[in-house]
Amino acid sequence: MCGFVGYLGNVEPAAAEQLLRRMTGSIAHRGPDEQGVFVCPSAGLGHARLSVVGLGDGQQPMANASGDLHIAFNGEIFNYVELRDELKARGRRFRTGSDTEVILHLYEEMGSDCVDLMNGDFAFAIWDAPRQRMFFARDRMGVRPLFYTEVRGTLYFASEVKAFARVPGFTAELDEIALDQIFTLWAPIAPRTAFKNVYELEPGHMMIADKGGLVTRPYWQLDFPDAEASRAPRDERQAAEELRELLTDATRIRMRADVTVGSYLSGGLDSSIVSALAAPMATGGLRTFSVTFDSAEHDESEFQEEMALAIGSHHSAVNVGPGDIASIFPEVIKSTERPVIRTAPAPLYQLSGLVRAKGIKVVLTGEGADEVFAGYDIFKETLVRRFCDRQPGSASRPHLFRKLYPYLPGLQKQSASYLAAFFGAGKDSLDDPLYSHRPRMRNTAAAKLFFSGDLRAKLASYDAAAELASQLPERFARWHPLHQAQYLESRYLLPGYILSSQGDRMSMAHGIEGRFPFLDHRLVEFASRLAPGMKLKGLVEKHILREATKDLLPPSIGNRTKQPYRAPDSQSFVGAGEQPWLRDAMSAEAIADSGFFDVSTVRKLTEKCRQQAVSGFRDNAAFVGILSTQLWNRSFAGSRSDVTEAA
Repeated sequence: MCGFVGYLGNVEPAAAEQLLRRMTGSIAHRGPDEQGVFVCPSAGLGHARLSVVGLGDGQQPMANASGDLHIAFNGEIFNYVELRDELKARGRRFRTGSDTEVILHLYEEMGSDCVDLMNGDFAFAIWDAPRQRMFFARDRMGVRPLFYTEVRGTLYFASEVKAFARVPGFTAELDEIALDQIFTLWAPIAPRTAFKNVYELEPGHMMIADKGGLVTRPYWQLDFPDAEASRAPRDERQAAEELRELLTDATRIRMRADVTVGSYLSGGLDSSIVSALAAPMATGGLRTFSVTFDSAEHDESEFQEEMALAIGSHHSAVNVGPGDIASIFPEVIKSTERPVIRTAPAPLYQLSGLVRAKGIKVVLTGEGADEVFAGYDIFKETLVRRFCDRQPGSASRPHLFRKLYPYLPGLQKQSASYLAAFFGAGKDSLDDPLYSHRPRMRNTAAAKLFFSGDLRAKLASYDAAAELASQLPERFARWHPLHQAQYLESRYLLPGYILSSQGDRMSMAHGIEGRFPFLDHRLVEFASRLAPGMKLKGLVEKHILREATKDLLPPSIGNRTKQPYRAPDSQSFVGAGEQPWLRDAMSAEAIADSGFFDVSTVRKLTEKCRQQAVSGFRDNAAFVGILSTQLWNRSFAGSRSDVTEAA
């Protein structure tokens, strides 16, 4: 896991190396162990290394034996051992023990098709001198980032956008369409980013850049069987056994490293399964790490400690108390490089800091299981909404909504009519491709009430949900409704927010590599072929996963209903410990200066938060979204390279 930068085009030769070093230095947190650069006429690469595999011989940028290929690589190829053995059997000779060199040999033999054989989380750039082109690829699920932009006819690329601030002529500006997407969908729709004229390579895509321009294409796409085919009977015990084998192997190859591998332990089902599988594989015992909260509503320490005891791990935790989220939130937004509508990334920023302080560089996590095995509440909620919508006006069916959220006691007292209205029963057409996500989109988009008049006018004809719907694959309409909902979560929110703002950007802010066994593409493809009822059985989420791993966990954890990871939102920023920067960021002058939000309504919202009167999703999302946008504006907007034009 590392970070890299580079360019393709015209850069003054005398300035190229210095420019690459400055760009690389701006993302040194991603690779604190060492740095390197490569420069040739019309192209250059820079690399900041977090040494995990091939500690003594994996330096980058790395060249092939003939010196006509150079690679800068971020991530890991988990099946590199098997690939290297196959390549050696075909006569290939290796100079290092790193997975980076495996990519170079594969590319020499297969060209762009090399990505088909890789099981990993990766983003890389290969300078192909004979073809005078740069080849890029990003992993299937979007774990590792890759951004690019054009400045004065030259293509620049990097693992984080902040590297472009070192490029002469680059100016950072917030993309207002992206802001609307964040305030509707939680994240921009790739390849769009929060920055105007800065793009990201989409998950499962490759890109070739040469004098003729840029060409991108997918090499892998998430797919599901047609609805009728997905209902075909299959032996559940056999499916559970196959799942267990796949998940065990996915965990095994992610334990490969020349450093100690730890594991996050939230107390929920997914991280507990991963930790239980990893514990026997960890020499000297598994190191596990958790976040705890002073707030009882958010804390899961009881389950974390129970699981750590059950597997005998060496456990450490970081506590999030009053004021902790606010104290680090400006740094969190510098790391996310985009506005967010939840504070959830902040505790994970603290957690990765704990891991680093304990001397660990690599951790396993349970992310991905909810998308792959239908674990989120949104899947169950959609099932109940469809059930209600098939009999509009039913006085009994809406009572099922109470069963979805046992951890929200306020809902248990509500009437059927309130529940139906709250969850949007009857509001959407059953044929709507976005049916599953419409309530979330409506609830989130309600926060756009706080947009300024000028911004609303600019966005008057734009519909983020419509743009999302326009990008869905043709085969989407043939899938089962559960699979449609899974696709929307896996293809957009997972890489756009979960793996980015809560994942890569928080862990790599402290030089920590996260690894995701549930996102092994073999496991994803296997799960996509399972019947919907094996994943969501009635209102029991992740049924087949529970069956496959029930011997690994204490019953109190194995039988737990999904409790989503959350953190305190607006209440994190107000009260006795209110930070001076908050008053500056949310002042009338700052709001008016940015121009994105309405001064009067933001003032009223801020006062409402200070009175501890904010409890609903809309106001919490609005407050965090406005605040993070203001912080983004302060950190990035209008920033220009501090490299002189002559340099």
